[in-house]
Amino acid sequence: MKIVVLDGHAANPGDLDWAPLAALGDLTVHDRTPAALMLERAAGAQVVLTNKVLLGAAEMAALPELRYIGVLATGYNVVDVAAARERGVVVTNVPAYSTPSVAQHVFALLLELTRGVGRHADLVREGRWSASPDFAFWETPQVELAGLTLGIVGFGAIGQAVARVALAFGMRVLVQTRTPDQAKWPDVSFVGLDELFTQADVVSLHCPLIEETRHLVNAARLATMKPTAYLINTGRGPLVDEAALAAALQSGQIAGAGLDVLAQEPPPVDNPLLTAPNCVITPHLAWATRAARQRLLDTATANVRAFVEGKPQNRVG
Repeated sequence: MKIVVLDGHAANPGDLDWAPLAALGDLTVHDRTPAALMLERAAGAQVVLTNKVLLGAAEMAALPELRYIGVLATGYNVVDVAAARERGVVVTNVPAYSTPSVAQHVFALLLELTRGVGRHADLVREGRWSASPDFAFWETPQVELAGLTLGIVGFGAIGQAVARVALAFGMRVLVQTRTPDQAKWPDVSFVGLDELFTQADVVSLHCPLIEETRHLVNAARLATMKPTAYLINTGRGPLVDEAALAAALQSGQIAGAGLDVLAQEPPPVDNPLLTAPNCVITPHLAWATRAARQRLLDTATANVRAFVEGKPQNRVG
């Protein structure tokens, strides 16, 4: 069985081992695959693994031996699952592998916004503390999380993990979800979206990107937030209208934003958020701890093994 990984570098830049997957067939791993080379590289493969390389109906039609597509991620919008179903191609994903890492990153962004640890460490290295007349100094407001209200939009595995951390910090937690479960979560309050945005000191986005949630955070929604509030997005870039957010940050309409995802990745150099004040942006790395990537590879390999054994798992579409 021929197995081809089209873009394995993000999941495994060299610190993990492809050997367990290689044990299942004749494995070829490409770090990255441009669209122009996709068909050539996938030709003759029964199993193809992809992260961001698109596999649509036309590509599948040109790969008659293809029987399985494994997505090296939780989201599987890179695959036309309807076309795969019509052709009898099994599609799988890797759910929940990054939950602890993303929840941790939510608070890494929030703590940088509220305490400026990295910024102040840089100032110390620049000699500012050594030159200070006082034993302590700070350039940004120092904000305590205890007692603040965190609003979580979307309450899947990551949203729930974020809620647990927030409660440990002593925060009040509001949640907007289509499936509230007050009995299971007595310490959080389930509210509507409008109430969440108006009451929250911090809004964290964890909902899926569908047509209804595209630009969920827009100029009108931002206008309802407190001027002291922060927005965190570790979900999907297009959940946020980036021009509207940049304008809100420039005008001081909200206090700051922490983003790990943008609408276009990598972003163009003229993305207005790159120069917006009080905007902390990281390069889509919330998921990328070694532990999370090991879980990703382990599950992706287990998915292929289950397919070979005739018992597909984590099947989508």
